[in-house]
Amino acid sequence: MALTAGWPSAYTLIFIKPSRRIAWNISALLATCRRNSHTVAMPLNLPTLLTLGRVAVIPLVLGFFYTDWPYARQTAAALFIVASITDWLDGWLARRWNQTTNFGAFLDPVADKLLVAVALVMLLKDESAHPAGHTAMGVLVAVIIGREITISALREWLAELGQRKRVAVGIIGKLKTAFQMTAISLMLWQKPFGPIPVYELGYVLLFAASVLTLWSMVVYLRAAWPVLRQDF
Repeated sequence: MALTAGWPSAYTLIFIKPSRRIAWNISALLATCRRNSHTVAMPLNLPTLLTLGRVAVIPLVLGFFYTDWPYARQTAAALFIVASITDWLDGWLARRWNQTTNFGAFLDPVADKLLVAVALVMLLKDESAHPAGHTAMGVLVAVIIGREITISALREWLAELGQRKRVAVGIIGKLKTAFQMTAISLMLWQKPFGPIPVYELGYVLLFAASVLTLWSMVVYLRAAWPVLRQDF
């Protein structure tokens, strides 16, 4: 009964308040940039430029995916692979060169989630002619994107409380990302490598990624539970 009664408040803290906080932070950032447009420069270094490049690649991947050209899917896959590599490279360079910035820390996860979400929604098209496959793919896409939204909201809320380290990325999260990026790359490529069914292999890896997605979500929620239950 107590859990039910506390649910609206917990929902507000996890989902509504972080969303408002993000909107306020963005508004404040834009206002500050307008007031100091002649004196404040955006901290653009190579790691940040790589992250921005990952965002810029998204419409190119989208465009090639829907282009009627024999090598369009392979080009989209190649761009996605390059963008996925920069996901690791920008963070590594920022730490190695001591060029970490608040803007980069904000933009990096946003770029990752946009890239993955757009690619997954595009791949739903491949299964649209097969009702059973389309349903299964829809479930996988919903699980992966739903998890990303939930954990992002949870991290934002815990950051407000100074508890963000409770949901720091762990080994399961890194494995999930590796499986996810590999699966999407293979499914975008589509064409078999000789006897190797590339698309089908990617599909299997995407199922594995969805399992790791749920597993990592449970791990993060368990880590955050001591803070969560204080509100119930």
